Amino acid sequence: MDKKGHMEIAGEPYGILANVKAGEAFAAGEWGSQICELMQPMEGELIAKGKVGLCGFESTNLDFLMRQNGCDNILLSGFLTNCCVESTMRSGYERGYKIYTIEDACAATNVAAHDATFEHNFGMFSIPTCTNDAIASIV
Repeated sequence: MDKKGHMEIAGEPYGILANVKAGEAFAAGEWGSQICELMQPMEGELIAKGKVGLCGFESTNLDFLMRQNGCDNILLSGFLTNCCVESTMRSGYERGYKIYTIEDACAATNVAAHDATFEHNFGMFSIPTCTNDAIASIV
C-alpha cells in the first residue's frame, strides 16, 4: 500500500489539513517526516508512534507509554503553537497530566498567533514556562 497521500485525512479536508494533504507534508519516509539529527532519541529512550493528526495523543501510544513508565508531567514544545501544541496540551490536561508549555521552544506561522495562544489559552490548561526555567527545574 502506498503510504503517500494521507489516506487518514478526509477526502475533502479544509483548514490546515487541506494544506498538509495538498502539499504531501510529512509523507512517510520523506525528509519532512524524519526526526532531525539533533533531536534523535538517545539509546533506550521511548518513542511515541502512530501520530497521523494534530494531537500527540490521538492515534498514538503516547498515553500508554507515559502511564506504563509512571510519567505524570509533560514538557511540551513544538510547531504549530496554536495547533498541534495546543491540541496535545489540552488532551494531556484532560488526561490528568501536569503540562508545562515552553514558550520559547514553540512556534507558529506568525508571532501574533503564537503570542495570542500563550496569552489567552495556555494558562488555562498548562503552566507556561521558558526553556531556562524548565531545564533549571529538572537539573
